Amino acid sequence: MTSPVQDPWGSLRQYTRARIGLPRTGDSIAGSEVRALQAAHASARRAVHASLDPARLNLECPAIEVRSQATDRSEFVRRPDFGRRLDTPSITRLKHAAQDGPWDLALVAADGLSAFAVERQAIPLQSAIHTALDQTWRMSPLIIAHNARVALGDEIGELLGATCVVMMIGERPGLSVSDSLSLYMTWNPKVGRQDSERNCISNIHAHGLSIGEACHKLCWLLDAARRLGRTGVSLKDESTDMKILPQQKSIP
Repeated sequence: MTSPVQDPWGSLRQYTRARIGLPRTGDSIAGSEVRALQAAHASARRAVHASLDPARLNLECPAIEVRSQATDRSEFVRRPDFGRRLDTPSITRLKHAAQDGPWDLALVAADGLSAFAVERQAIPLQSAIHTALDQTWRMSPLIIAHNARVALGDEIGELLGATCVVMMIGERPGLSVSDSLSLYMTWNPKVGRQDSERNCISNIHAHGLSIGEACHKLCWLLDAARRLGRTGVSLKDESTDMKILPQQKSIP
């Protein structure tokens, strides 16, 4: 009696969600893996086309809803430029909110390319940030942005008069994760900022960077940006691991 063939990739799959060493049936990939890939592709498509539902955020704090110039998800996908600018009612709303400023920090929960990511990660992350920074940063009400691209945060921050804006935005879904969140931090936000003037923390999800780790990195970057007076290529993430006692590093 022949012994069963051992799977040489089995022990490695626990370390990654990537599809490695897929089993085969004859000359083709096993049917179960094909169906799993089709399901992952469908999940990614749903994430891109889903609309952000504020009711699912379970908000316990003041929030202001804004929208980009993209009128729906279809237009948002086809016209990225519309997702970078606010519609007229949102501009009026933010100008009114600016009267309660000035604000050191504006947090924006933006659907981006995955509303699922915002619904699952944004509010726990916002809560962690508030706990960490409430005594040292004056934060505006949470901004909830619909049909938003990263650059929409520049106009939001400028209208609020915020010193810094952080976009908590849904990443483009992949075939292993469809609810991954990114943070884009921009100092002195204003329309026309370049991507090189931002810092990004990505892959925040259940199988990636945790809420605590993301908050830890963001707080370090915010404090460093405050000392440096800018974000982007001039600001490098030199934060320590959460398990190590943090030690501030000098900013040139």
